[in-house]
Amino acid sequence: MNFGIIAAGEGSRLVQEGVDRPKPLVDIDGRPMIGRLIDIFRSLGADCVSVIVNSHMTEVADYLRSLPSSSECRLELVVKSTPSSMHSFYELGSLLRGRGRFVLTTVDTIFRENDFRRYVDAFATAPADVDGMMAVTRHIDDEKPLYVETAPDMRITAFRDEPWPEATYISGGIYGLDSHAIDVLDDCLRGGVSRMRNFQRALVGAGLDLKAFDMGDIIDVDHAGDIEKARAFLAGDTV
Repeated sequence: MNFGIIAAGEGSRLVQEGVDRPKPLVDIDGRPMIGRLIDIFRSLGADCVSVIVNSHMTEVADYLRSLPSSSECRLELVVKSTPSSMHSFYELGSLLRGRGRFVLTTVDTIFRENDFRRYVDAFATAPADVDGMMAVTRHIDDEKPLYVETAPDMRITAFRDEPWPEATYISGGIYGLDSHAIDVLDDCLRGGVSRMRNFQRALVGAGLDLKAFDMGDIIDVDHAGDIEKARAFLAGDTV
């Protein structure tokens, strides 16, 4: 399995709230959050981890370049500032295309390792006709959550901005996809689409077979107060 990390955001809200480290280097469990992700991916037998960081946060690129090399898992680094997460994904797309299934996440998505292992195992063993598996959660920890509509078999039928009476899941910001999705991504960029949620809608519109996987609690680090919440969450506290 290959993995990708989008870490090209500015983290402006953390800066405004007094956090003096770039978001990817914020310590969550004794490690920078981006280092924690790479450690987890490598422990799962990753063939390659592709990461994009913006050109302004030189500390982040320097940190990644300083990590010990591994013959089992390559680390690919793209340094480029982009206007959105979807554009960052596009920059990683050329690296991920043709490698089969991959899992992509934003750097500030915080999950428990065992929950993530369950998800990766489920995606890795899903039938070949499954084009993607999105991690979903029942825990709303987002200012503008993306609600995920599913059929009884957990096939994703729609992504919605607003809840409805039977709404159960929101997107967890973790995307398991294959090269078919990169073709849709290319079409979205050519058509002027610029948000990840609209890209996900385009996947459904293109007829891709997407499954939802309930990964339990997932939280985001968007504000300074989220850092302690994330540390407590990983230490075993409920959210």
